[in-house]
This record gives sequence, structure tokens and C-alpha cells, in this order.
Amino acid sequence: MGLPEYEVYAVKYAERTNVRRADNFVGGDPHDGPMPMDYYFWVIRNQERLVLVDTGFDAEIAAKRKRTFVREPRAGLAALGIDPAEVRQIIITHLHNDHVGTFYDFPNALLHLQDEEMAYATGRYMCNHTFARPFEVEHVVGVVRLVFKNRVVFHKGDEEVFPGISVHLIGGHTAGLQAVRVHTRRGWVVLASDAAHYYENIEGRRLFPTVFNLGQMADGYEKLNRLADSPQHVIPGHDPEVLRRYPPASPELAGAIARLDEAPLS
Repeated sequence: MGLPEYEVYAVKYAERTNVRRADNFVGGDPHDGPMPMDYYFWVIRNQERLVLVDTGFDAEIAAKRKRTFVREPRAGLAALGIDPAEVRQIIITHLHNDHVGTFYDFPNALLHLQDEEMAYATGRYMCNHTFARPFEVEHVVGVVRLVFKNRVVFHKGDEEVFPGISVHLIGGHTAGLQAVRVHTRRGWVVLASDAAHYYENIEGRRLFPTVFNLGQMADGYEKLNRLADSPQHVIPGHDPEVLRRYPPASPELAGAIARLDEAPLS
């Protein structure tokens, strides 16, 4: 039997409109102008399996960090007919606030995380505000509590998690950032998460300034392309273009949820 094929969705839950191009590239940008940021989590599913990639943040964190909140992540799931209680598997790409913030909404789920990410988020580098700022301590402590409840599955490097779904250690943005590779009807799609915030980061090899290791980030762009069937199969983690390039999950969900296992619109 061949590998299973999955549907893949990008679900927008928040946005940040007061962002300039100079904010999104190491060294700034000589053609500065607005470059807003969308916040997503992702859904992978077929008839046999349901896997979330990340969980977003809630309204409290949106207010604290001055983000424009669009919907609770669980409401985005409801639009796809998914009850949070049904979710049994969540791949956490990294522990920044916008990727793990509503883990508590999924009482029956296991969290898949890189060893290196937990060590990073609970180790010496959190004594430095530059590295600690994107984390919320209560999120990290909450995930540590889940470790002691046997609800965290640790991965070390590149591993197959389920048939047709694998995680790949990238690093760069954080020490333990992982991307997710998914087998779909259009081939291997790679959910970059914050290994590439925007298409321009990866297409122009232009580094994003929230970074732990610049070299790992640069190498990560090459790795993402090797993992995907083509550059059009790499999905950046925060680019509003995703919702414009891919068809909506349904007509009424245009601008909210994109279908990534279908070919781009252009």
C-alpha cells in the first residue's frame, strides 16, 4: 500500500497590521513599507487520522501583545467541524506564545515536541530577554506539567510521527524549531511554521530578525526546499499571501481558512 494522503488547512486566528518591511528582515529593507503578519495554526486530516500543528494564542495574549484577534483557535476548528475534545495529536513546532498558547483547550491530546526545544525554553538562554521575550512562562510551565502527566512525546531530530507525516528539526528561530512534512494528493507539502515567516524570507534567503541562530535559519531555508516536492509546496508560517494563493476550505471561509493540499490558485 502507498502512503496515506491528507487534507491540510491553514487556519487564521489573528493578525498584526502595524508591521513594516524593515521589521521582517535582518538588516532592514531599503524599500520600507507595510508588511502585515497573519497568525495561523494548521490542521492535517484524513478518514483515519486528525493531527493539529500548533494551537495559536487566546484573546488575553492577543491583548497583552497588541495583536488583532480574529477568532479563538477552537472556533476555527469548529468551522471545520472539529471538536477540540476529539483532537488526540498535536505537533508543536516550537514553544513561542503564538504556537502553543491554547494547549489547554485540548484535554485529550498528546503534544509532539523536539527535545531541543524543551531544553531551550527551560534553560540558560531564557535568562536573556531577547530570547525569552516571545515565550510566555505560563505556557512553558503548562507544557512541563503535561510532561509529568505523560502527555508530551519527545522527538530528537527528523522522525516519522505517523505514516505520511514527519517532523524535521530546523532550529534557527528557536533552538528546537521543527517543520512538518505531510503527504497529500499533490505531493509532499512542508509546513514551515517559523522556519520561514514569509515567502520572501525563503525565496530571497532573507533572514527573519527574531532568531537564535542565524546559520541554522539560513540552512533551514535549504532544508525546507529539499523536503518539499517544489518551492510551491513550502508553506510559510505567517504570510497573508497563503490565504490569497490557496483556495478556501469553502466559499464562506474565504480569507479565513485555506486548503493547502490543493494546487495554488496561481
